[in-house]
Amino acid sequence: MTPFLSLAQTSHTELGWLSSKLLGVTLTSAEWVLWVLVILSVLSIAIMLERTVYFARHRLPDSEALAVRLARGEYDVARKAIEGKTGMEAAIIREALASADQGADTVEQVIASTLSRERPQYERFLSYLGTLGNNAPFIGLFGTVLGIIKAFNDLGKMNAQGGGGAMQQTVMAGISEALVATAVGLAVAIPAVVAFNVFNRQLKTLTSRTNALGYALVGSMRAERPAAASTATAARAAEAR
Repeated sequence: MTPFLSLAQTSHTELGWLSSKLLGVTLTSAEWVLWVLVILSVLSIAIMLERTVYFARHRLPDSEALAVRLARGEYDVARKAIEGKTGMEAAIIREALASADQGADTVEQVIASTLSRERPQYERFLSYLGTLGNNAPFIGLFGTVLGIIKAFNDLGKMNAQGGGGAMQQTVMAGISEALVATAVGLAVAIPAVVAFNVFNRQLKTLTSRTNALGYALVGSMRAERPAAASTATAARAAEAR
């Protein structure tokens, strides 16, 4: 610990102007870092709750069964199923059925446009959780570094004053208090990363279910066109006879 003691005992007058100013700033308490982490944690919890409610309310139950009905051409059943419903799946079906008389190619474009419009509503605030999960440990580490700097500075002052046996207790107490910032940073980051991954997984699943509904509808429309054409051909042949 001798090098650290000699560093701590160095007076500010022996340092450069910039180093002296920066040391004066870093000797402030690291408690403000903890408050920053607490505020970020409260915001992340609020976002987790809001996203959980949003995902729960903006989804269509039994979308797999509805995709089967769309593939069979039961469009009236699909319209009734999405009455009063909100979310990506309901919006896709509603917009696609509204433009069904314009042909399957137009419906495909409508589905792609609606999907691009609805997806950002589910991605809202997720970038905050991802950023917090990646950077909260570094914020906690910053607080730990500030705490350790202050602990060694206090140690140098006590050594200069002949503190004796109290020096070890001062260093240990200061370092343990500083490490709290790292622990809090990890405690904030881990739930944020877990929530970010869970919501992204739910969004991928929802997008896949939405695409399945769109494919079922477009496939049904394209299957009806050859059937209608063959029926018309048979009718013309019968009239010719």
